[in-house]
Amino acid sequence: MSLSRRGASPEGTVTTVTVPNTPRPNPVPVQRVGIVDMGSGSARLVVYQFQTGSWFRLTDEIRESVRLGEGFASSGKLSNDAITRALDALKLYTDYASATGLGKLTVIATSAVREAANSKDFLKKLRGFDLEFIVLSGEDEARYGTLAVANSFSVSDAWVMDLGGGSAQLSKLEKRLFALGAAYPLGYVRLTEQFLKGDRTSDGEVRDLERFVKSQMGRALDSVKRQPAPLIAMGGTIRNLARAVQKADDYPLDQLHGYELTRDKLEMLIDRLLELPASERSRIGGIHPDRADAILGGALVYRTVLRECDLNSLYISGQGVREGAFYRSFVPHVPHLLPEVRSFSVLNLFAHYPQELPHTHHVRKLSKRLFETLAPLHGYSGAEAQLLDAAAMLHDIGMAVNYFDHHKHSAYLILSSQMPGLTHREHVLLALLTQYHRKGDPKLGVYRNLLQPDDDLRLTRLAACLRLAEYLERARAGRVKDIEVSIKRDTVTLRLKALETPRVELWEAAKQGALFRKAFGKELILEADDLKISAQDSRLSTPEGKTKRKKH
Repeated sequence: MSLSRRGASPEGTVTTVTVPNTPRPNPVPVQRVGIVDMGSGSARLVVYQFQTGSWFRLTDEIRESVRLGEGFASSGKLSNDAITRALDALKLYTDYASATGLGKLTVIATSAVREAANSKDFLKKLRGFDLEFIVLSGEDEARYGTLAVANSFSVSDAWVMDLGGGSAQLSKLEKRLFALGAAYPLGYVRLTEQFLKGDRTSDGEVRDLERFVKSQMGRALDSVKRQPAPLIAMGGTIRNLARAVQKADDYPLDQLHGYELTRDKLEMLIDRLLELPASERSRIGGIHPDRADAILGGALVYRTVLRECDLNSLYISGQGVREGAFYRSFVPHVPHLLPEVRSFSVLNLFAHYPQELPHTHHVRKLSKRLFETLAPLHGYSGAEAQLLDAAAMLHDIGMAVNYFDHHKHSAYLILSSQMPGLTHREHVLLALLTQYHRKGDPKLGVYRNLLQPDDDLRLTRLAACLRLAEYLERARAGRVKDIEVSIKRDTVTLRLKALETPRVELWEAAKQGALFRKAFGKELILEADDLKISAQDSRLSTPEGKTKRKKH
């Protein structure tokens, strides 16, 4: 089957993270929706809480291994056992929906139901369920997957591959829209039953499987090779494979979405899988027991695709068909796209935690002003400015946990959250900036190998801007209205414009002189009204030529 038309690497240097103005309370009602992805291997219920177009969060998830496509390769039908497992899962999900007041669930079914000769018999058995059951065509399945990628990666063009239990879809994303795509009979359950029948896998079986993949996808793979773009892969198989590689490498960030899986690493993992019988492959860390006996088939498909297309890596999507279905509700207007993925990720996380909005807004304002006026010393671009702005927006979300160590809590919440649209490097830098917004000597720590050599200095300089902004807003009263900067050979003087003398802000900001000196190699001096303080000696004094006002 060939691709039919229907209608740059995500990694690298720091890229744009545009954040809109600090959000205000949204009058749009909060909704809940439940979506079931009924795949050939597993069924998964996801529950989202959201305000249309504003924010959302995943609030629950139930996964069941149904193996709906088991036996399909030889019979072309859904087996009685597979149907029973699927019905049992749907009974579980509808009971959950009833108990929690979730309402009618939307069930998305893919290749196994789409292609089975007895699919009508299976659908008749669903009549007693309170469900909206949608059987996606191969093209629609590809469209849902590309929509998920368009709303969770900062790319305009990409190849998108979704490999499930019964089929694989390969699609092209152009200018964030679905351009073309097709489905192929290359699901990991189907291939395992067709080619990898024994507990041990022979070289001949591997060759036969790879030859079949090339015969099915040959023209499409030629297109990928002729039209270079990042390859983004989704589905439980590739996530499991990526998780196994991360565990073997002691990867420091516990996130899969956006992870770059290299061909070399995948081939090393396949060698390990081939050394073990299928019954023992779950011993490899990261491989889910439900997938262990059939995961090799999927791994070999991806290896073949990477080899044939001369690609050195692919990127993992933590989102897929079910998220694509959700975005159609969350962004109801066609083409169901978020305006900008990175900024939405920051805004979405911000919306999850209570904030002191005037303080957050003022820290953002002051950090931006410091960044701009200190530009002769750091030379950074708008990319760093926008990363700093995102950190200023999220710096206090840890207050939702506790005031004490809230800088550490903020970093933990960011590291523990998906941040679609940010690379893993940006994700880590964002978290570290919030961690050092109050205290501490900025360090890359366990994330050093994930970052670039000059990120040590980049972190220190951006943290200095954020920390000064935080302490120039120490009273949380917005007293410092503006900052003028005077840069000399050995010193930097910040002249604060305020309606009243910001004594506490002067004093607290001056304590950050050591960090400022490390970041910019100069001594920090602060002035406001009739007061002057040197970070070097931390003593308040009256600037030369000025007389202290008498109190009346």
